[in-house]
Amino acid sequence: MRRALLIGINDYPKNPLKGCENDTLRMQSVLETHENGNPNFDCKLLLSSKKSVTRSEVRKHIKKLFNHEKGTALLYFSGHGATTIAGTYLVTQDAKPEDVGVSLMEIVAIANNSKADEVVIILDCCYAGDAGNTIDLNERKVILREGVSILAAASADQYSYEKNGGGIFTNIIYDALKGSAADVRGKITLSGIYYTADIFLNAWSQRPVFKSHVSHMISLRNCTPKISLKILRKLPVYFDGDSTGMTLSENYLQARTPLATVMKHLQKYQDNGLLIPIEASTLHEAALHNKSCSLTALGCYYKSLVMQNRL
Repeated sequence: MRRALLIGINDYPKNPLKGCENDTLRMQSVLETHENGNPNFDCKLLLSSKKSVTRSEVRKHIKKLFNHEKGTALLYFSGHGATTIAGTYLVTQDAKPEDVGVSLMEIVAIANNSKADEVVIILDCCYAGDAGNTIDLNERKVILREGVSILAAASADQYSYEKNGGGIFTNIIYDALKGSAADVRGKITLSGIYYTADIFLNAWSQRPVFKSHVSHMISLRNCTPKISLKILRKLPVYFDGDSTGMTLSENYLQARTPLATVMKHLQKYQDNGLLIPIEASTLHEAALHNKSCSLTALGCYYKSLVMQNRL
């Protein structure tokens, strides 16, 4: 079972925001199903335009989200974040100077005590990178139980920005979940999403923060594989034993032959970084001049997975 609580707050009495609800709806659209339309996360929304998003409402729904046994629980928040001497908070609509919302420390504590197999927390708000930090350790250590991961829009002392009616960070996450962070098999993991955000947000921008204590990476969403499993599983056939290279010839260029099919598969490998031509700029040129091609480190990795029956 996969559950997601998605919270978006635009309507603050002071300093209202513009894009948080839209960001939340976009996240719902990309998390509810995999690319092929199969069900993914069962999403629950808290939107400030529909109902007042108060401290008690947020606490109640977070506890309910993380209280279920087994499966994956995902929390997404888009709104204001605030830092105080008592810690960092997700700001709710009923914020007061002495009680601005729900503390990240409390949320992480609930997550750490959750019975869910995997817990994912995605925060698009200012100071979100403070989530999981421990005050007594000068914010240099994080305490997360196994299975908990946090992806934050900015470090503990940074703002998170909106642009063109939406959060810059959420826009990156949305595109990543749509497929820009998918691996060769079409799997999108939280580490892959972070890698995408890390590239987009330069050293002078808000810096995304990724904290995780997991023994394996789950796929948050599946897209169409860039290379089908059937073709991936041909790697040990084409590159037998310890071999990582293959000599080509003009025979691979003749249409409607078994070698032409092999050539199509080799081209798929090259297009996705698993293979490179040697002493030629293209596989076609390599075949014309009886040159070779060779697996890259990534190609060897996938070949090894196939040989170990991991794919």
